[in-house]
Amino acid sequence: MFRILTFNNISVKGLERFPRDHFETSSDIAHPDAIMLRSHQLQESEVADTVLAVGRAGAGVNNIPVEAMSRRGVPVFNAPGANANAVKELTIAGLFLAARNICQAWDFARALEGSDQQISAKVEAGKKRFTGFELPGRTLGVIGLGAIGVEVANAAMALGMKVVGYDPQITVHRAWQLSSQVEQAHSVDELMSRADMVTVHAPLNAATRGLLNGSRLASARPGLTVLNFARAEVVDEQAILEALDRGHLRAYICDFPSNALKGRDDVIALPHLGASTVEAQENCAVMVADQLREYLETGNIRNAVNFPEVVMPRGGKGNRLCVVNANVPNMLGRISTALAEAGLNIDDMYNKSYEELAYTVVDVEGTIPESVVQAIAEVEGVLRVRVIE
Repeated sequence: MFRILTFNNISVKGLERFPRDHFETSSDIAHPDAIMLRSHQLQESEVADTVLAVGRAGAGVNNIPVEAMSRRGVPVFNAPGANANAVKELTIAGLFLAARNICQAWDFARALEGSDQQISAKVEAGKKRFTGFELPGRTLGVIGLGAIGVEVANAAMALGMKVVGYDPQITVHRAWQLSSQVEQAHSVDELMSRADMVTVHAPLNAATRGLLNGSRLASARPGLTVLNFARAEVVDEQAILEALDRGHLRAYICDFPSNALKGRDDVIALPHLGASTVEAQENCAVMVADQLREYLETGNIRNAVNFPEVVMPRGGKGNRLCVVNANVPNMLGRISTALAEAGLNIDDMYNKSYEELAYTVVDVEGTIPESVVQAIAEVEGVLRVRVIE
C-alpha cells in the first residue's frame, strides 16, 4: 500500500489513477510515500523522510525545494505540455486584447451613464480612443519553443501573423511539431528587433530571470507589445514600466498582477489564469499521477526535473533494485559487486546520469536480502536504495 499526501485541490480524474487497493490518497497523511501538489509552497512544509517522490500537477516547480529533494535522492515530477493548450489559448486571447484595446474599451462602456440616446452619443464620440490594429501581417516573436511556445507559434501562423522564434535548446520532438514557416532568430536581441509583439514561454531559472530587461527592451521596435504568461520574474517589471512611461512599449499583457501594474491603461494583468481550465487541471493531474504511480511501482522515471529519464521494462521474476547516487566514478561497479558477492545474477540493468545525480535500475534473479541493501546504502555517495518486489 502506497500513501500519497496531497496539497491543494487535485483533480478527481488524477486521483482516480491510483487504484484504491494499492494506494491511499489524502491531505492528512503523516508518513507518505509521495507528495502530489499544485501551487502549495512545499518550502514552507516539512517533508517526511519517508517521501520517495514529489509530483507537481503543472509545469513549473518553483514552489518545490528541488535541490533539497535531489540531495535526498527524491525525484520531482512535473507535467510538461499538459496545460499547453490552455496557456496557448490565453496567450492568443492576449494578442487580441492588446490589438483591439478590448479591456480599456470594456471599462469605458461599463462606466457610461445616461439615457440610451446619451450613451449612444458618448460611444460615437469615445470609440476613436480604442482604435486598434489587425494581427495578419504583424510579426510575433516567440521566446521559448517548448510545448506551449510551439503551439502559440503555430496558432499565430494560422491567424496570418509572421512568426519569429528563438530557443537554443529546442528539442527534435518540438522542432518536428513547429510550422516550417516560423523563422529562426539567433538571439533574443535579434528577435526583439524584428517583432511587433513578443511573448515569452520559458521556465524560470537563473538564466531566464529578468530575460526581458531594460537593454533588450531598448533594442526593440518602438510600439512593441510584450506578453508574459510564463512567470512574473522572467520579465523585469521595472524595465517594462519605464519603457511604457517613455512610450517605447505600447502595452504589457501578463498573468501576474502587482501594485506597480495596477491602474494603468497600457497594462492588462490577469489573475494567473494560464492553466486555469478544467481540462488543463485534469490533464496535469492525470499525467503526474501516472508518473508517480509508475515510479513507486516500477522505479521508472519519466519527466522528472532533477533526475534522468530511465524506463526499463520489468524482466524476470526477481526483485528490482533502484539506487540513487552522486554521479561519481566506479559507483556502478560497486553496486554490481555487492550483488555478485550475494550470489545474485543480474538479469537486466540501466544506468543513466543527470548533472550531479545518477540513477541505476537493476533486475536480478531472486530476492535481494536486506544485508545487500544495507551494504549498498553505506557506499559513500549513495543517496537512496530501494527494492521493488
